[in-house]
Amino acid sequence: MKNNEIQALSADQLKEQIAQEKERLLRLKFAHAVSPIENPMRIRASRKQIARLNTELTVKSNQQQS
Repeated sequence: MKNNEIQALSADQLKEQIAQEKERLLRLKFAHAVSPIENPMRIRASRKQIARLNTELTVKSNQQQS
């Protein structure tokens, strides 16, 4: 998901995407702990995606308060 797609989402959609991404990260970590996954960089990419979503959610909540 690109940054302009993230910016187009509403706050509720962002929260839903964050929950889905956290679940995906958890599954990746468990799979990697059991046996090394094929591409461990997916864990880093998932963490970065969660950070992007959280940042945009913070921006939207600050805009609503102002």
